[in-house]
Amino acid sequence: MTAAKPLAIALVLALGATGALAASAAETAIATRQAGYKKVGAAFKAISDELKKGSPDARLIATNAQIVNAQAAQVPKWFPKGSGPEAGFKTEAKPNIWTDSAKFATAAANFQTEAGKLQTVSASGNIDAIKAQFRATGGTCKACHDVYRVEK
Repeated sequence: MTAAKPLAIALVLALGATGALAASAAETAIATRQAGYKKVGAAFKAISDELKKGSPDARLIATNAQIVNAQAAQVPKWFPKGSGPEAGFKTEAKPNIWTDSAKFATAAANFQTEAGKLQTVSASGNIDAIKAQFRATGGTCKACHDVYRVEK
């Protein structure tokens, strides 16, 4: 065997491992963002259900608003390059998240701002103010979904 053959074999194995690592990183990123958005959805549902009650539990709302705010802060980290549809894994993220990253960053920042306000307002216990801010925060979700999420 010539010296070139072991080198070629090592190169092929290294490239294959690199591809597997990249696929694994994409799959992990997608799973992380899906889990994060499930937390946001569950917290939003809990707040919505509570606001529909005759006597909403402001502490329960505040706890869930804190979850929404904590997850909102993570959104920019959930979309690393290579974790879109091109990764070959199931994702509802549209490619324009990465091709128009400045606009997506603005949308994510809007969500973060409104989620922060929701947490602050929820801590006050003022149900009318919470309802108004909940709608504003939900509006940022819809604005992002309309542009950056594949319709179900």
